[in-house]
Parts: sequence; C-alpha cells; structure tokens
Amino acid sequence: MRLDQGIWRRPARLTRLMRGILVRATLSAFLVGSAAALRAADRDDRPLPEPRAFLEDVRRNLRSDDALLEQYTFTEKRTELRYDGKGAVKKARRETYEVYPSAEPGKMYRRLVARDDVPISARELAEEDRKQEQRTEAAERKLAGEDDAARGRRRAKEAEEQRQEQEVVDEVFRMDDIVVEGREEVNGRSTIVLSFTPKPGYKPVTAGGRVIQKLAGRAWIDEQDRQLVRIEAHLLDTLGVGPARLARLQKGSETYFSRRKVNDEIWLPVEARFTGSAKVLLFFSARVDALFQYGDYRKFSVSTDSAVDTNP
Repeated sequence: MRLDQGIWRRPARLTRLMRGILVRATLSAFLVGSAAALRAADRDDRPLPEPRAFLEDVRRNLRSDDALLEQYTFTEKRTELRYDGKGAVKKARRETYEVYPSAEPGKMYRRLVARDDVPISARELAEEDRKQEQRTEAAERKLAGEDDAARGRRRAKEAEEQRQEQEVVDEVFRMDDIVVEGREEVNGRSTIVLSFTPKPGYKPVTAGGRVIQKLAGRAWIDEQDRQLVRIEAHLLDTLGVGPARLARLQKGSETYFSRRKVNDEIWLPVEARFTGSAKVLLFFSARVDALFQYGDYRKFSVSTDSAVDTNP
C-alpha cells in the first residue's frame, strides 16, 4: 500500500484536512468557554489575545491558502519506509517532484524528477512534459468551448463542493473538547497552543467529520497572523483510506504537519509525516513511516527564477 493517494500527495488537500482539525479545535475552544481557559493557561506576563476576536480571525484564515498556493511552484520530496515484524526496513521508496500550477484549478502538475535519489532521464522528462502539455491544451479547449449550460454546471459543481466543505466546517464546531495550554515560541514566532479531543458520544453527520473525529492532538497557532503553524495528532480508532477504504490505518498511528510563512504573504506546507501501522483487508499489514517535505517555493511566472527561502 502506498500513502501517496488523496490528501497525502496533494499539499492543498492535506492543508484542508489539517485546517479542518484546527477549525474543530479553535471553535470548540470558543464554544466551551475558552476565555477562562485561555487566561488560566497563560504562563508569562504578556496578556494573551482576546479569545473571541482571536479565534474568529483564525477561523477566517483557515480557508485562505489554496488560491495563493496555485501561484507558486515548489518541490515535494516523499520518503516512504516499510518495516518488517522485527523493525528492520523492508522497503524504501524516495521520490522528488517539481510542482507547477495547472490550467485546471486544484490539479497542479507534479513533475517527477528523481526516484530513489536517481535523476529521471531527459527523455522521460520530455515525455512527461509532452503529456502535461496535452492535458493543458485539452483543459483550455474545454473551458473555451463551454456554452452557458456547461459553464453553469461547472459553477454549480464548484459551489456544491464549497457548500460541502462549509458543512464539515460547521459540524466540526460542535465536535471537540478543548484545552488552551498557553503560549510557545516556534521558529522564532509566538504561538498559542491548543489540545483537542472529540466529545464522547458525538455522532458526526458528514464524511469529513467522521474522519476528523478519530483524531486527537495539539495545534500551534501563530499569534500575530492567526495561522496554523504546526499540528500533531494521533488516531483514536482505525481509519479506512484508499479505494473503497480497503486499507486501514491502525489506532495509535501518528501524524505531524507544519507550515511556515513564505514571501511575507502566505503560510504554506513545509513538512508532513505519518507513522503507524496499515492493514489491507486481512492479508497484509505493515509498519509505515511516510515523510513529505515541501520547499523551494517560487512565485510562478513564465520564467520563474527566484526561490523563496522557507528555512527559519
């Protein structure tokens, strides 16, 4: 089983999942009386931000990344290790991609440039680029040939996707108990730390809610920008993933996700990691360590030539 499907291979989707977790945490804090908790958790002399305004700012910022992300190129490095029953590495896979905006919103061009640290040949790269050019031309022709009815259907689909996402956001407001732990410095920036756990007995009604409810952990929010800096979470129950949910991530599996401010305008993914056991039906089980690293962000243009340093 590979963990590069769905959210794991697309930082925008991964960011949305983590934002969903953060929404759940921050709004739960608001709903269960975070003002008192926030004051009680303060461990230094600086006054913490006013809770209502702080959490409302965070809520608004949770949905602001995707359009800006598609204005950047970046690199994505994936390392997947599988272990045998004795803890020795049984299989290792390493892939490096260059990622570019695409003519189709939400479908960025991921260009494989190295496999297991061996560069992809110029011939393979040229073929990959040729196929992407064909996809781009087809997408542009499709958009250019839209009549009013087709345009209406596309916009209706986009609106429905936004409605469904908002439905998940609305539900996660009700899902967790929260403890505001205080303030910590991360990469030289002040953050507010939250811990979150699902409320016992709550029955989620959305698919996203059913996934997010199985996670508990901690979130770090940049105090100045009201943006997610880091999240650490673990599975409280098994979680089905992949086609038909045939693969199941096991209880106790852990995930980590971090972001940094890029170009003084946007917070973007830097690293994501999953560690834990995965089982496919009753026939295959393995311990997996999957690491995703993002960097070399550049503002996209016809000739992109200046990288943006995301190191602290």
